Amino acid sequence: MTTVISRRHFLAAFGASGLAAATPAWAEAPDASLRPVARGEDLRLRSLATSQDLIAAAKLNGAVSFAVLDMATGAMLDSHAPTLGLPPASVAKALTASYALTALGPNHRFATDLLATGEVRDGVLRGDLVLLGGGDPTLDTDGLAELAAALKAQGVARIEGRFLVCGSALPYARTIDAGQPDHVGYNPAVSGLNLNYNRVHFEWRRGGNGYRISMDARSEAHRPAVRMASMGVIARAAPLYTYHDGEARDEWTVARGALGNSGARWLPVRKPESYAGEVFQVLAGGMGVSLPAPETVVTCPSGTRLARKQSAPLRIVLRDMLKWSTNLTAEIVGQAATKARLGEVVSMRQSADAMSAWARAEFGLSHVALVDHSGLGEASRIASQDMARALYHIRSRLDLKALLKPIPMRDGARKVVQDAPVSVHAKTGTLNFVSGLAGYADLDGGRELVFAIFCGDLDRRAKLTKAQRERPEGGKAWNTRAKILQQALIDRWAVIANT
Repeated sequence: MTTVISRRHFLAAFGASGLAAATPAWAEAPDASLRPVARGEDLRLRSLATSQDLIAAAKLNGAVSFAVLDMATGAMLDSHAPTLGLPPASVAKALTASYALTALGPNHRFATDLLATGEVRDGVLRGDLVLLGGGDPTLDTDGLAELAAALKAQGVARIEGRFLVCGSALPYARTIDAGQPDHVGYNPAVSGLNLNYNRVHFEWRRGGNGYRISMDARSEAHRPAVRMASMGVIARAAPLYTYHDGEARDEWTVARGALGNSGARWLPVRKPESYAGEVFQVLAGGMGVSLPAPETVVTCPSGTRLARKQSAPLRIVLRDMLKWSTNLTAEIVGQAATKARLGEVVSMRQSADAMSAWARAEFGLSHVALVDHSGLGEASRIASQDMARALYHIRSRLDLKALLKPIPMRDGARKVVQDAPVSVHAKTGTLNFVSGLAGYADLDGGRELVFAIFCGDLDRRAKLTKAQRERPEGGKAWNTRAKILQQALIDRWAVIANT
């Protein structure tokens, strides 16, 4: 059951947390106000903080923009700076999911194929074997193992020709956002052939005079080591990681003093076709199928399909994307949608432009300009009014609400509260000194609200170096205050809408 928060419990905790000071943050009044008139108001309304009070108490500096609509009528119930464009962060994925559902349909499945350019005779493929990516963002090592088993079941023990790998179904991008630190796993390469969300597992353990290092493509059932990614442990204080494009492989180094006794993390893969090809070669070899080293090609030769691995239906892929906020999935489904609508996709930015144009035409938006489908790029902008309007129209056309995760409401101490008259299904979004929340709030009595809240201290974000962007000083505390503000606003709307 979705957990919710009572207004009285929340505001008491909000004040106790030291965030209840009521100094104005902006000179202008909200564009629409829910403050009730004096006549007939009850004690609850008299003690209810205004949205301006809550914004000031949050002490976020920067800017706050929000808009809330009545789902039954589409009327704007409350807003503050509703046309101000701010980075949506991962809230953009809600728009991407709607774009993909519209263009591809909820039952669309991505496919990864094995093709043969010749016949199989006496256990030998008399031609080339092709691993052809179809853009599946969820393909993992276990899925590749299923393809290898299917190849063996076709009677193939070895091939006479080449082992080709093709990921040109979608354009290649080395990263989603070039402004992120090199080593963060949420910013991998993007391709038409992706494996393990284009991440490689790096693990270390102190032993003797050094460290035992492993780089592998682990999944639930398999853990094949890879050679296309290497790691060197270097005696230095900083930087923590370095990356070098070694042409044939991703070459990493790590600062020895940062490792401790043992640990592990996922690192981004920059050569996804080489990664998938090497892992498939290892898996096939373990099943008795001998393959030569993979060769990456841009143009896939025609051939006969020997095996196919399909993703779950798009609806399930999107549900998981919205739950775990996987950036790679967002970029893949967004570009696949653009390709389905326009016949081709040239780049991530062109596809994001196409989605922005679709949103403007489909929902009548005027303040939306996205640079990617995941929200990772800080240059994306959308106004809260436009995001709320989009969600309002999407609600009656698509079953997006069912794919959004429940957001537990918390008190000022960030503890989940169980007894509130509002439940929320929404998408969160977080970048350094940027926070967003947009979705739907169901109130006691059956009334439904649709809302979008964006907060951003862009000046403070702009001062961060690239190296500081993984865990900037003050970032966690700022994000906590933004989330408290978001939930305080929702609680305020719930009280007034039900009065």
